Amino acid sequence: MIIAPSILSADFAHLAGEIASVEKGGADLLHLDIMDGHFVPNITIGPPVVASIRKITKLPLDAHLMVEEPAKFVDDLARAGVTWISVHAEADVHLNRTIQYIRDHGVRAGVAINPATPISVLEEVMADVDYILVMSVNPGFGGQQFIPSTLQKIRKLRDWISSNNCRARIEVDGGVDIGNLQEVLGAGANMIVVGSAIFSSKTSPAEAVREMKEIANRWMGRLDRA
Repeated sequence: MIIAPSILSADFAHLAGEIASVEKGGADLLHLDIMDGHFVPNITIGPPVVASIRKITKLPLDAHLMVEEPAKFVDDLARAGVTWISVHAEADVHLNRTIQYIRDHGVRAGVAINPATPISVLEEVMADVDYILVMSVNPGFGGQQFIPSTLQKIRKLRDWISSNNCRARIEVDGGVDIGNLQEVLGAGANMIVVGSAIFSSKTSPAEAVREMKEIANRWMGRLDRA
């Protein structure tokens, strides 16, 4: 079970400290939102910032490309040191080729889908990806509310993966917090992206990660006993 803090919600004036805090709390990887101002209205970071982040952490880096023509970003992000790259099904007309291109760089490949996108768009690529990123908010901004219908989408996706003997993990991104984490895990997610609930926690990012890890570990323990 992977807990992935999203640095979109971090304080960029103190980014090294924020990253050190989630590392201390036991984060499994860092989620990096790459936005171009076209596929989504916001603009965030690019490969130079990713390369700087790589220098200050040993955590795996998960780059979520909310961009048009995502294949153009793969070379630079791979050189910058990312470990995982996901591209949006809605943004790539040559999805199979881009997935293979990512894997050719020695990076784990994922496909992301927006809340209104049906999982049927994944049918032709499911066997080729390492993970599916299910957006539980409309992409582009942090701090949004979780869309409840996402839970049913996760369940359907988990059943589909199991029935087709695929290896893909299910990553969920958007509005996950202490209050709904167990529901998201119960639906079948095993990679959880968390932004505001960690970096805007009333305690500390480290303590927020620890609490989420404890919930995830209890959930896994319950499955082991079942």
